[in-house]
Amino acid sequence: MTPRFAVVTVTYSPGEHLRALVGSLPAATSREVSLVMADNGSTDGAPEAAAAEHDFVEFLPTGGNLGYGTAINRAVTEIARRPDEFDQEFVLVVNPDVCFEPGSIDALLAAAGRWPRGAAFGPRIAEADGSVYPSARSVPSLRAGIGHAVLGPVWPGNPWTQRYLDDADMDSERTAGWLSGSCLLLRREAFDALGGFDERYFMYLEDVDLGDRLGRAGWQNVYVPSAVIRHDRGHAAKAVPEFTLRAHHRSAYLFQADRHPHVWQAPIRWALRAGLAARCRLAIRAARRAARD
Repeated sequence: MTPRFAVVTVTYSPGEHLRALVGSLPAATSREVSLVMADNGSTDGAPEAAAAEHDFVEFLPTGGNLGYGTAINRAVTEIARRPDEFDQEFVLVVNPDVCFEPGSIDALLAAAGRWPRGAAFGPRIAEADGSVYPSARSVPSLRAGIGHAVLGPVWPGNPWTQRYLDDADMDSERTAGWLSGSCLLLRREAFDALGGFDERYFMYLEDVDLGDRLGRAGWQNVYVPSAVIRHDRGHAAKAVPEFTLRAHHRSAYLFQADRHPHVWQAPIRWALRAGLAARCRLAIRAARRAARD
């Protein structure tokens, strides 16, 4: 039996989005594909229904809501246990609310052949309004992150937000500091060497952390605009904004605290923790007001 190309997604009551993802997979690649759904406790029955309906879809319960990176790691471990069934060179990680354009997975694989030191490959992400999501960015410095967090909502064109987004060129195949985790082709040699996603991140910024760690290890993150996906971003976050806002701010602290670990940098960590906690409270209040309105 020829090993199948492995696609991994994390499901948590994904609803109709999952149907669109599954339906787009066969045309996205000429290879025989298998979708492994690491399920974090869905209650809507959508993952089970997809597995029953399609022989290339596999339901893999994780045993609870473990978070995004942890669930991906569980699925990749399962794939690694079955080398006769799954190709072990690459794994494609994708959100359940993604829809592939025809040939997009093959375009990512072709780029992997052009970039032998490439460890992560990300596609062009088309928004519903036709714009392109800035999915290939530089690793955020502390200064750029603070400037973006403080000024971005009121002055979108400020220089710190522009540096944070790093979206001046979304038409050329190029390297980046990190790529959106909504769709990532990962070279298993590199991914496994780093131990996969850092499981301290429940959700948000695990992709930033992975891209940064890959770069520090001598690998490349490559943006591939010839591969195109459509992504319904944020539908899960809209459902439980308070939880996701807290998770996002916790992840932001973890990312910067890890990169400022020394004793003499403790005041930076203290200020960062206090500032992010205050910003999180303000964001939650704004979300509550929006919900009431």
